[in-house]
Amino acid sequence: MRLTARQLRTLLPALSLVVLLAAIFYLQPRAMSYVGFNLMLNLAIPIALATVAQMCVITVNDLDLSIGTYVGFVACVGATLLSGGMGALPVVKELQASGALPATLPWIMQTPLVGVVALAFGIAVYAALGALIHWRNLPSIVVTLGMSFVWLGLSVLILPVPGGQAPAFLRSLMTLKPAYVPFPIIAAIVIAILANLLLMHTSYGAVLRGAGGNPKAIERAGWSLLKVKITMFALAGFFGMLAGLSLVGLTTSGDANIALRYTLLSIAGVILGGGEFVGGRISPVGAVIGAVTLTLAGSFLSFMRISPDWQIGAQGAILIIVLAARTLIDRAERRR
Repeated sequence: MRLTARQLRTLLPALSLVVLLAAIFYLQPRAMSYVGFNLMLNLAIPIALATVAQMCVITVNDLDLSIGTYVGFVACVGATLLSGGMGALPVVKELQASGALPATLPWIMQTPLVGVVALAFGIAVYAALGALIHWRNLPSIVVTLGMSFVWLGLSVLILPVPGGQAPAFLRSLMTLKPAYVPFPIIAAIVIAILANLLLMHTSYGAVLRGAGGNPKAIERAGWSLLKVKITMFALAGFFGMLAGLSLVGLTTSGDANIALRYTLLSIAGVILGGGEFVGGRISPVGAVIGAVTLTLAGSFLSFMRISPDWQIGAQGAILIIVLAARTLIDRAERRR
């Protein structure tokens, strides 16, 4: 059976993942085990969630350059406010040590509820950004670039130096060891299915994607583009929050600079997975596969005994190769 160009294009993300896995297993056969997959794919979970967050923004023809620092902000909140309330903040501990604050704080300052409010604040800010970008017709690149400095500043205020402690429930969740199938694989499948159901198999998901493909038609049909933009940015904030919480569950501590690379990785994951910058053309399953592929690139380099400093270059090379293959497929399709 001969595959069509469209089918080849759809299968390209999965094929690139299979090729990379085959190369890894050729170099290190012992990686093909429960423990091997766990070690290689642990960090794929937060990267996949950040990629889905970025995909939500790209769906409406925008780009989020602040997702990396936002994930870092969530990690700092998770390692401090969500684990011990305001009493876990370094600045509060210093004030207690100097006697400016009592040794025993009121219960409201020690409850994780403050952390929940801070996380809800982050999602609300994302929704407000979507409204601002649509209302004032501002370029999302400029707005989110500015927000990246705001998130980084807030992170440093919360946690000036790496530290804190991840909540016990996050550590327990991220270190789950189910029988037969490693947890990162299960998590990646669940993320892909949920995102796919939400955006590809619901009537409102079609509206959300249509706002990127043909916004005038969506508006003429009676849908509010403002609400669409707010919804997609709020979803980006939600998935970005999950990325930060999963990351702090894996690392067990927070750091303002812990996820700076996630901005580029998330964009690369969406494009590698078959998405496009404009037109509302996305693939939630492909985006998760793209994120997993980029994560495995680091393991591939390690098995080749190449310095981790080359990791970004290798991820970029994978992206270029896949995009070149996609271009060749598109040209072949046009010639027919």
